[in-house]
Amino acid sequence: MNHRIRALHTDTTITVYQAYAPELGVPAARTGRFPAAWKRDRMTWIKPSFLWMMYRCGWATKEGQQTVLAVEITREGFDWALRHACLSHYVRGLHPDQAAWKRDLRRSPARVQWDPERDLHLTALPHRSLQLGLSGEASRRFADEWTVSITDVTDRAREIHGLVRDGSDDGLAAATRLLPEERPYPAGDELLAHLRA
Repeated sequence: MNHRIRALHTDTTITVYQAYAPELGVPAARTGRFPAAWKRDRMTWIKPSFLWMMYRCGWATKEGQQTVLAVEITREGFDWALRHACLSHYVRGLHPDQAAWKRDLRRSPARVQWDPERDLHLTALPHRSLQLGLSGEASRRFADEWTVSITDVTDRAREIHGLVRDGSDDGLAAATRLLPEERPYPAGDELLAHLRA
């Protein structure tokens, strides 16, 4: 299926990824909570795909994205965000018209983008990966209610990148073994029908 969420998940939680400057990311991982400096009134994007996060942050090398966090949140919260989300772009046939889509977008505390999934070389794949933008109520709930744990996975990201750069079959096999086990997330039509482009 082209639009499917793949993620590391348990019966009660799902792991999403974000990248921050060290002054935000390091304290968040140390305490397991987002610090007061984390702006709860801004839109924040969470990504269930580790490799999409690596594409976005350049393997933790981009300015302001040098600390990669694995944020384990409740599935209840993640599902709430999906239920209250709107696609970030207009799709004919999914929305009655552009005006209706714009109204939904303004009212929705979450928005969804489907971007090409990435492989170990960060090359685009034919299927899509979910990005979930949280603002307002959703952003506050994410930071203060849904978050179960925050882990700094920057060293793992750099280790995987080093193995990929090595380029050998053994290096790529070792890199693959270090990736999180992302399986299809059990989100049926009830959660995704209004979000599939």
